[in-house]
Amino acid sequence: MFNKKNILITGGTGSFGKVFVSHMLSKYKNSKIFVYSRDEMKQWEMSNDVSSDQVKFIIGDVRDREKLHKSIYNMDYVVHAAATKIVPTSESNPEECIKTNILGAMNVIEASINHKVKKVIALSTDKACNPINLYGATKLASDKLFVANSINHQHKTIFSIVRYGNVINSRGSVIPFFKKYIGKKEVPITHPDMTRFFITIEDAVMFVDQCFRYSRGGEIFVKKAKSMKITELAKIIIPKIKLKYIGIRPGEKIHEIMISENDSDNTYEFNDHFRIIPQEGKKFEYFCKENKNTKFNVFCASLKLPCFILELFRIASKKYFISSVHELSFL
Repeated sequence: MFNKKNILITGGTGSFGKVFVSHMLSKYKNSKIFVYSRDEMKQWEMSNDVSSDQVKFIIGDVRDREKLHKSIYNMDYVVHAAATKIVPTSESNPEECIKTNILGAMNVIEASINHKVKKVIALSTDKACNPINLYGATKLASDKLFVANSINHQHKTIFSIVRYGNVINSRGSVIPFFKKYIGKKEVPITHPDMTRFFITIEDAVMFVDQCFRYSRGGEIFVKKAKSMKITELAKIIIPKIKLKYIGIRPGEKIHEIMISENDSDNTYEFNDHFRIIPQEGKKFEYFCKENKNTKFNVFCASLKLPCFILELFRIASKKYFISSVHELSFL
């Protein structure tokens, strides 16, 4: 799929971008990867670690509409990973968060459509599901923008979302934070019951690669993952340390969720992930595309049969419908 193709990744010098570039280099020998980010020093450090003619670096900001248009020209695929992500920073600098996460997303969408990019995958977060903080709210708005531009439009660019939880050992995550307290008497914990979903950076990268093949437009792909209590994680990293509870910070939840109750009616389960498909009457057409060579699907589509036929189709094609969000508690 990616052989002899041009792939651009925004925010490409972050934790995800570094592993994504390494993965693409090892798997696709003839592709060209363009790392787009605004941090000159991180690009310099990454360029010293990645010595390949397949990788090009572009200094630019997703807020810069003109530069983004020039950079996306002639690209086949785009991964949109750039974001303002730290919850307290977003709360105290709301304008900056909105500019990057919402206006930046709009610029990526516009440039991708104008330059006929084949597919775009935008990275999302569990905090975009029923958000209570600005970071989550801006990522929800970003998700909505990508989904909206995938349906009822005449262009051919396919936009999809990949959502997952906390990336283990990524920059700014809780594990490097806990490691700083090795050898000390106590470590600060916000709440004794707090839980988070965790995923390795390698799994996240492989999932994005996989979703490029699955995407048909407007889906939110949600990686299956287990949640873990933060207190248990702290005890694993620093077994004998005392836990000091300091209270929940502004914008934090005790428990994150990956799929909301409102989205459950449009969610389907697959082996290692869930898919939230577009709500605007696309269920039937979506799975007809999924199984486009099935004569039964073509026949039903031509007759425009009602919803109970869709249910029969769902059972026949072994796509498991989630009727209640409570079923997701076992992730």
